[in-house]
Amino acid sequence: MLTPREVFCLESERLLLRDWKNSDWQAAFEYASDPEVSKYMNWGPNTERETKAFITSAIMSISEKPRLTYELAVVLKEEGKIIGGTGMRLKPEESKAMIGYVFNRSYWGKGLATEAAQRLVRFGFEELNLHRIFATCDAENLGSANVLQKCGMRREAHFVEDMMIKGRWRDTYLFAILQREWLARSGASTS
Repeated sequence: MLTPREVFCLESERLLLRDWKNSDWQAAFEYASDPEVSKYMNWGPNTERETKAFITSAIMSISEKPRLTYELAVVLKEEGKIIGGTGMRLKPEESKAMIGYVFNRSYWGKGLATEAAQRLVRFGFEELNLHRIFATCDAENLGSANVLQKCGMRREAHFVEDMMIKGRWRDTYLFAILQREWLARSGASTS
């Protein structure tokens, strides 16, 4: 088991993105069981059992050597409350990663998903020195597409009926950004 010093955590202005703990399952269940939250996802709405299984899987990924999966709880610093989840899956052989996020709908429209996604992108480029970060979203999920564009990502593809979600074929958008594009946009530099 990790000690508190070993818990992975990224901080942004309003958020902490940290490793999940077993005791977090109820906060995750609050949003993961909401049909509106999972409307565009290939999962959900989740049962308590499914939510606990996700938390267990996220905790198990912490011990990967090297760590390739960062499934993180999103904590609103002001309230100390888990309001969502975010994650990054690395493909180190290709120097790239995929990001994703999901939020309790009580916190939609406040720029929090953008803030979390931007922090993951910064981590990927500054600390992991990745070449490319990408994300996908349902083509009907305009909120998510806007988040990705605000992170500086460009839409690279529109896949037609490529995902069967909840019994229906859905279109998917692919967004991506390269490290050099992010550096030019942010004014940052890597060592």
